[in-house]
Amino acid sequence: MTIKLYCFGESGNAYKAALALELSGLDWEPVYVDFFGGETRTPDYRANINEMGEAPVLVDGDVRLTQSGAIQQYVTDKSGRHGGAPEDRYEVLRWVLWDNHKLSSQAGMTRFLMNFLPEKHRDPNVIAFMQGRLKAAYATLNAHLEGRDWIVGDSLTNADLSCCGYLYYPEPFGFDRADWPHIDAWLTRLSERPGWQHPYDLMPRALADNEASK
Repeated sequence: MTIKLYCFGESGNAYKAALALELSGLDWEPVYVDFFGGETRTPDYRANINEMGEAPVLVDGDVRLTQSGAIQQYVTDKSGRHGGAPEDRYEVLRWVLWDNHKLSSQAGMTRFLMNFLPEKHRDPNVIAFMQGRLKAAYATLNAHLEGRDWIVGDSLTNADLSCCGYLYYPEPFGFDRADWPHIDAWLTRLSERPGWQHPYDLMPRALADNEASK
């Protein structure tokens, strides 16, 4: 049975789940969610897809999961991929939780404020505050990656697939790979893995290039 992932290309959290599925070798397909058209806020979506009103959502037969970290773990349990060595299980989880709290949550919000929110509502003080928090997260990740190929252990794990979620997007949000050489090398290494795809190639996109940043 083909796994379905409710997602849209602009979502870094959806990308984490989509990339995990793609690199796992499992049979899956994206189901487009019209986030910018308000689909996730409709009673039908909340009643039938996700009561939390979010994407991504994985559906595999009777299994329905939300939250990218939970989806990644399900993919690992089903495919045997990206869980890391048994002794590293909690270290992988530690970095997934760190990313969800310190990196992706800040990057997603900052990118939304700078590119997808109507320009008249973009508060430069809020954006500057968010970028300051992001800079601290980049510094933590960059220092950790010095001398390492992967975030945990000696292979690609869900820690990497989680932390990279927003870092391949082209829209500006205060991240320049050139400023963080160890992150840059890690992102290059990950993108050279067989099966890797850019988020806009892996999932259906909601907005055309000229619609972002208006």
